[in-house]
Amino acid sequence: MASSSRCMFHLSILVLLALANVATSSSLSPHYYDEVCPEALPTIKRVVKAAVARERRMGASILRLHFHDCFVNGCDASILLDSTPTIDSEKNSRANANSARGFEVIDQIKSEVDRICGRPVVSCADILAVAARDSVVLLGGPTWEVHLGRRDSTTASRTTADADIPSPFMDLPAQIESFQRKGLDERDLVALSGGHTLGFAQCRVFRNRVHSENNIDPEFASKLRQTCPVSGSDSNLSPLSPKPASFDVDYFKDLMERKGLLHSDQALFNGGSTDGLVRTYSSNPRAFWADFARSMVKMGNITPLTGNEGQIRLDCKRVN
Repeated sequence: MASSSRCMFHLSILVLLALANVATSSSLSPHYYDEVCPEALPTIKRVVKAAVARERRMGASILRLHFHDCFVNGCDASILLDSTPTIDSEKNSRANANSARGFEVIDQIKSEVDRICGRPVVSCADILAVAARDSVVLLGGPTWEVHLGRRDSTTASRTTADADIPSPFMDLPAQIESFQRKGLDERDLVALSGGHTLGFAQCRVFRNRVHSENNIDPEFASKLRQTCPVSGSDSNLSPLSPKPASFDVDYFKDLMERKGLLHSDQALFNGGSTDGLVRTYSSNPRAFWADFARSMVKMGNITPLTGNEGQIRLDCKRVN
């Protein structure tokens, strides 16, 4: 009886947590700014479009900012805060230092949106979420309704960023666990990893793969060693997929040919439980598009601040 009671207690806790997550997510709405500032989303799109036109790589950088923001205490724009005596900036974490970029575009969007709206009513967290969607669309990917109404955090955590942002060195079980901690499943893992159809990675994060791993196409590895020698050249870039400014399924085709750039990429197709999804996406762009859009909405709903929580920052780099 005692064991049964404990089981019922744990089940009740899980149900309450699930209900709390649903309640939090349902407090966001695609129409949040329709009356408050109907020009907010068109303004975000206009600035993102100009930034991507100047440098197509910027689309991938903005998408990555949103991802790295959501994995650290939820989608609250904590990644945008600079260091202060009381804030240890997430910009200095292992995943972001000398790597995360696009902050100036977000600052420009914030300035333009506040000017158009006549006051600061749009959160930096919502700007990140919308700008990520617009970036994907501009680079040929799917669209989705972004749920809005997030508020901005008043703190950040480099320690949490180091612990929670998935590492490019992770094997499949570690990636699955990392995503599960955020309420995301294996389908979300593979679909969101497909964001690596865009952008570049630095030599320091793929050096060991191209010099030491066996599950890699020999010619692919040989070519990459020219960009990324055994030592030095840490910041040299290589594309994560053949067309790094085009949202397509080549990333998944590459995995099937053992041409994943990162260890964590190739781990998705290496005899494990996600092989089937990689195969599906590689030959079915519609399935990938649909799942990517669904998973982006799901990721964007990770523990947002709403209502009277947090604040609407006047400047995305600092707390009011």
